[in-house]
Amino acid sequence: MSFRVQPAPVARPNRCQLFGPGSRPAIFEKMASSAADVINLDLEDSVAPSDKDSARRNVIAAISDVDWGNKTLSVRINGLDSPYWYRDVVDLLEQAGPRLDLIMIPKVGCAADIYAVDALVSSVEAAVGREKPIGFEVIIESAAGISHVEEIAAASPRLQAMSLGAADFAASMGMQTTGIGGTQESYYMLHDGARHWSDPWHWAQAAIVAACRTHGVLPVDGPFGDFSDEEGFRAQARRSATLGMVGKWAIHPKQVALSNEVFTPSEAAVTEAREILAAMEEAKSKGEGATVYKGRLVDIASIKQAEVIVRQAEMIGAE
Repeated sequence: MSFRVQPAPVARPNRCQLFGPGSRPAIFEKMASSAADVINLDLEDSVAPSDKDSARRNVIAAISDVDWGNKTLSVRINGLDSPYWYRDVVDLLEQAGPRLDLIMIPKVGCAADIYAVDALVSSVEAAVGREKPIGFEVIIESAAGISHVEEIAAASPRLQAMSLGAADFAASMGMQTTGIGGTQESYYMLHDGARHWSDPWHWAQAAIVAACRTHGVLPVDGPFGDFSDEEGFRAQARRSATLGMVGKWAIHPKQVALSNEVFTPSEAAVTEAREILAAMEEAKSKGEGATVYKGRLVDIASIKQAEVIVRQAEMIGAE
């Protein structure tokens, strides 16, 4: 174990991130009244090139005009390989006002990508005298991004969250699928003639979680494309939560409740976690480093696991 303490990520709920295109201002009020913890107004993939300028204007106006309550408000800018991203950053910071919390940077391939945006953001913030620094969230969407995931996670103190963008990631990796997240029909093992489906996204998610936890960044699962498949969404979200991710994207309003359901600790889980902490406190008072809870061994490591659940529940309850 390293003597360096693993940094804690920002303490805020991030169970669900609801996305909406900047070219559809009519839905902004509905997004603001949703149960999502984070709102992502999109200037990138969901906006046609001919609508980029008007979408940017829509988003800038909405940041100040719409009541976003206590939600974390983020805007996904265009990729650094486009001619739009610099104008997204400059106009947002010069015109949008102080309510904006985060900029989401898509298709990040290396730490230098973060540095480029950070340099521009820092310059504009200084020029306009912005008092609240803009935070970053990034999307890993390429072979380069997953290869450099740890250096990306450590690239800037502005970085708060990191997501896996399954569709572009699959294309970059040359994966033979058109599905966005979830089970892939051809990714299976055979045993006694029966098919058993594995999770093709598992290794990338695990790499993201490890990099994020090392550097104090929130790991978030990305989109699930089939919004008619509620059980498929739940299954993907539960796998992500078990791996250590704190939330998931919603690309349709009906996915918000599903994501909140999965990433909110159940009452039973919180009760058990509190009971484990109480059992360990009693053991410590007797000079013991471990005890038995419901027929299983619990020790100091169990305390850390239980504390994660309790802290998460308390943070959500406080909101």
